[in-house]
Amino acid sequence: MFKYTKHTLKKMETLFSEMDYTIRYEKGNFNSGYCIVENRKMAVINKFFDTEGRINCLLEIFQFVVDYPVDDLTEASAKVFKQLQKMHKNQKSTEAEEVLEEEKSQE
Repeated sequence: MFKYTKHTLKKMETLFSEMDYTIRYEKGNFNSGYCIVENRKMAVINKFFDTEGRINCLLEIFQFVVDYPVDDLTEASAKVFKQLQKMHKNQKSTEAEEVLEEEKSQE
């Protein structure tokens, strides 16, 4: 749906910035490659990740903010947000289908 480029990463960083999230790239003890700081809109991502890894972390974090009001965003960020939201919904429906198929195969 989108390419893993620095341009895409910049669009996602801008989107999160408009949603009042602070994205920081630091080194640390990360189990999943990123850490969401408790009770704050801050995400710390492993600074050693390449562009694709950083985008994947932001995609994972996006699932926590998928219901953000789009009216508060600029037109460009709203477009990115809707793209990500669509991807998230497609992913959830695909996961649900896989669970149903697995349950059917176990019967």
